[in-house]
Amino acid sequence: MAAAQKSAKKRPAASQGGPKPKKAHVEKPAKSHAEKPAAKSDKKRSRPVTLPTREAESAESDLEGDVEDEGLDAMNEDLEQDEYAMDTEDAPPTQNQIQKDPEAARESHRAQKVLQEQRRAAKPHSTLLADAKRVWSLANAKDVSATDRQKHIQELMTIIRGHVKDIVFKHDASRIVQTVVKHGRQKERDEIAAELKGKYKELAQSKYSKFLVTKLIRLCPTHRPSILKEFQGHVLRLLLHREASSVLADAFELYTNAYERTLLVRDFYGKETALFTVTSGTDEDKERARKGLAGVLEGADPDRRKRVLASMKEALTSIFNNSDKGAVTHAVVHRALWEYIVAVNSSSDEADAEKQLREIFEVCQDVLAELVHTKDGSRVVREFLARGSAKDRKQILKVLKPHVERMCIDDDAQLVLFTALDVIDDTKLVIKTLIPEMTSPAQTLVQTAQGRRALLYLLVPRTRRHFMPAQIALLAETDEIRAKTSKKTSEVREAEVRAGASEALIKWVKDKGALLLRETGASLVVTEIMLFADGDKTGAIETLLRAASAAYPCAEEDAPHPIDLPHSARLYKTLLQGGHFNRSSGAIGQSPGWNGAAFAVKFVEEVGKEVVVAMCTKGERNGAFVVAELCEALMGKEGDEAKEARKTLKGWFGKEVVKEIEGGETKGKKVLVEKIAAL
Repeated sequence: MAAAQKSAKKRPAASQGGPKPKKAHVEKPAKSHAEKPAAKSDKKRSRPVTLPTREAESAESDLEGDVEDEGLDAMNEDLEQDEYAMDTEDAPPTQNQIQKDPEAARESHRAQKVLQEQRRAAKPHSTLLADAKRVWSLANAKDVSATDRQKHIQELMTIIRGHVKDIVFKHDASRIVQTVVKHGRQKERDEIAAELKGKYKELAQSKYSKFLVTKLIRLCPTHRPSILKEFQGHVLRLLLHREASSVLADAFELYTNAYERTLLVRDFYGKETALFTVTSGTDEDKERARKGLAGVLEGADPDRRKRVLASMKEALTSIFNNSDKGAVTHAVVHRALWEYIVAVNSSSDEADAEKQLREIFEVCQDVLAELVHTKDGSRVVREFLARGSAKDRKQILKVLKPHVERMCIDDDAQLVLFTALDVIDDTKLVIKTLIPEMTSPAQTLVQTAQGRRALLYLLVPRTRRHFMPAQIALLAETDEIRAKTSKKTSEVREAEVRAGASEALIKWVKDKGALLLRETGASLVVTEIMLFADGDKTGAIETLLRAASAAYPCAEEDAPHPIDLPHSARLYKTLLQGGHFNRSSGAIGQSPGWNGAAFAVKFVEEVGKEVVVAMCTKGERNGAFVVAELCEALMGKEGDEAKEARKTLKGWFGKEVVKEIEGGETKGKKVLVEKIAAL
């Protein structure tokens, strides 16, 4: 057996007669002009935060690239197995059996080749497939010109026309059809889509043809409604199917419009609703369909409403009870779940609504981490957090805790974390379980905008300085419920969360502040930590001032002085001011947890005369503005330390230094001279 396997490995891939397996990843060629109509091809389906990093990268690569490549490895493996079985079944003796006789070996190979050709010829459409593979190898070549490729595509289309439905289920022929769809013109794509009509449900369940279905949904918008119509009535079964599940997920999240998405969700409403054919109804019927479940229940009597919700609950329960099938991660399921929760909450019977919400929570509580990466799934988990009891919230945190870092860098998932910080009264539990998972990877999180928002929410939640109005509006959706289910005021809860996160964040600045200064986004986070965090910031202040006290100008061109970086210069100015400038009031909003004058005193002591004067005389960018703010911070301040620092600073700028500043090219020199004179 081992010898036979070794022999099989040595056989060249060309002898297989099908598409050659790719041994290593190669960069995909630039897309041809024929692919330009696919305006949405650059989209990616949302990935669950529970997906391990390695799998996540693979999934992202698949969704960004060509979908038919996803099944390439499995297809090549099947090709090798088929060929190996073809060669070894009823085959002549192996080399070991004939004791390595060269003549006998040649005879054995000839016999194997004849047997292989006979078996191929006996298969249906063998001649058609042989011709198609020959042309396919030319059309799919990487170094072929666009003109020649189109010529080969036309020839390939001539060969398979009228037989696409017969050959598309074969694993090797499926790639041939996909190549025509990928490189062909819209005319060829539409022709193939029309020829496959009536087979899309079956194709979606095929290990290889499912990629063709996704491509046709993406590239043939005129045929998309008819393709999706073939799925109606079978959506739940397809979602639980290993192969078809990803087809529906891609279609729902990437390629369909709002109306087409409602048609896919419609199967969750039960058979009674499915009997009503919206696609052939009036405009009023279609308008109701666009509203989803709300449109279906509009004007419905209590009994019908009860039947529809019962059908939805049954469908959702079957999905969540079979979480190993992967459907729980798909946006189409999350949309149905959110519609169900909205309908339940709008019920006039509060006791019954609470009971139904409790039952659906118990069904999906163990897989909530699979929901947070989509808009609707995030809203579902946030609703559970807002309406749940203390025990429910503790269970939710337990499920989410292993995935907090990944949630911090996901736009939708991080809203769940923010809602948890907003509504959970047990801040000791939050400080113990949630906050350490957010602050420990701060060095990683600060590299992305989403990660920075997660860190900032611990200190300055919902500030318009860092959060967009749309994000604030989404977070405010649970405020009304929070007022009923939470006992603490938002101010008290925010203060406790801030206190719980401060120590770790201040220590992070103390250890990494010199590096963070040089990153634009990171400097924004450092500013907020220094202004609003609670606790002793002496070590962090020393780190920041040590970086500013470096020799000026810096000798290394690739590592400029912090004052010459616009973002770090802004950080020092803001800290000297004592807070951020408020445009509405036209004044500086002083931070209650920060003393700008004390920082100015430390600045004078740590940075020193040589560097401060050099910033004003040798700098060309930001130094003059920072020193001007330093002068402003010390003006009129009481206390011996402030008076001594002001006196020291004024002594540094004698008449000769001021004259040198006035004659230099430093930006802001006029403002600086005025501030020096006012000392």
